[in-house]
Amino acid sequence: MNKVILCGRLVRDPETRYTNKGDSSAVAKYTLAVDRAYKREGEANADFINCVAFGKQAVFAEKYLQKGMKILIEGRWQTGNFTNKDGQKVYTNDCVVERHEFVESRSAQKQEEKQSRPQPSATPDDSFMRIPDDIDDELPFA
Repeated sequence: MNKVILCGRLVRDPETRYTNKGDSSAVAKYTLAVDRAYKREGEANADFINCVAFGKQAVFAEKYLQKGMKILIEGRWQTGNFTNKDGQKVYTNDCVVERHEFVESRSAQKQEEKQSRPQPSATPDDSFMRIPDDIDDELPFA
């Protein structure tokens, strides 16, 4: 039996391609960051797992999934290999997605994004808010 169940957050938006016209030829690829159950000092806290979805699952990923979302996927593990343009053999390990499921609501995700963003604070000597230096790109004026 080859069955994989993973729960994690998307590292980036899914990349979807179509081989022919129609939904059945869609292929979506993305990386899922899955937290490790046991954390040791000096080691990574998450595994980054390459996922690939085909057909309707790929179209679903393209429409509804985006960076930072927490999802649960069910699928199977697939290994493969190919020879790259330099003549070297490259081995691959992917989770082939058979089903996606949302783990948290849209409002919970937005709340978490708000909490992770630095909040402006008012200075006691004047009524102006202090804007953090690292958010220049988000200002509507410059």
